[in-house]
Amino acid sequence: MLARVLPPVLAAVIGGGILWQATDGAQAFTSEAARRLDVARSPRPVPAVMLEDMTSRQVPLLPQAGEVVLVEFIYTVCGDICQIAAADFAEIRDRLQAQGVTARLISVSFDPERDTPEQMAIYGDAHEADGAKWTVARPEESDLDGLLKLFDVTVIPDEWGGYQHNAAIHVIDGSGRFSAVFDTDAVEAVAAHVHEVQP
Repeated sequence: MLARVLPPVLAAVIGGGILWQATDGAQAFTSEAARRLDVARSPRPVPAVMLEDMTSRQVPLLPQAGEVVLVEFIYTVCGDICQIAAADFAEIRDRLQAQGVTARLISVSFDPERDTPEQMAIYGDAHEADGAKWTVARPEESDLDGLLKLFDVTVIPDEWGGYQHNAAIHVIDGSGRFSAVFDTDAVEAVAAHVHEVQP
């Protein structure tokens, strides 16, 4: 009897151990959850990249004195997820302003060839991005792949000339580190976190 019961029990124990290790102690059951845990535990330094914004100015990706930077990745002709995320971004901006928190929001285009300053300005106007607290900007082509890799953004061209991509809000803290990731609609959680990490 024991000989018949022991193998399944051992298999369950071994399988459970593998699952525990693979999911980081049962905390991460998806690759997105694993990414968020990894970033929270080991913040990643962000390079001193300059972006061209919707007014053709050069703006730093890194926080300036006393601020936190929130980053989302978009392309301006995105018809669905980017529009919803932009409404959430606007709500976060309003919440942070009401709390007196110094933060800068950047919608970074991963389609810099088509997203010219003029096109980015149209997108910005549609979502009331003022160019100061919230701007739309594009990186140099030479910086794009490195940024997507740093922030773990997946961009896949679709058959209609657009892209499938993961959407999130990425926090660059006052020390210039990518240190947290939130869902785009996690308005209260983002506001609370930024309030905590503001220099």
